[in-house]
Amino acid sequence: MRALKQSWAHPLMVLYVAPNGQEITRIGISTSKRIGKAVVRNRVKRLIRESVRQYLPGIPGGRDLVFTARPAIAEASLAQISRAMETLLERARLLPRHRKLEERGSAVSKQPQAEGMVSISVGDEPKGRTNDEMDRSGTD
Repeated sequence: MRALKQSWAHPLMVLYVAPNGQEITRIGISTSKRIGKAVVRNRVKRLIRESVRQYLPGIPGGRDLVFTARPAIAEASLAQISRAMETLLERARLLPRHRKLEERGSAVSKQPQAEGMVSISVGDEPKGRTNDEMDRSGTD
């Protein structure tokens, strides 16, 4: 199986892909001590896991994917990791090239909302009066 493995590199991570002879896609995440201490390594694994969750429905089955983190990923944001992952998956021909951001959307917008749940994007301002306004008016 090692002979069938292919790899693609990015400054933040390396993607290894191999056929697994099954109908499902399995994901592996590897972080070494070069990334940082345990807290940093666990944060990186959570960010990679969250990024993979966005793309997993579009990845064809029957492959093992292993993401190996590189030291630069310790300082990267979720958006940077997601862009790196998208680049690697496109280069591995597991996703169509040049997907527009509007088509991809965010992971939050793709998830069905439970009844009574409200999705707020990062740039939204809260509605209603602030605590300062309530203090000035004298009413709660």
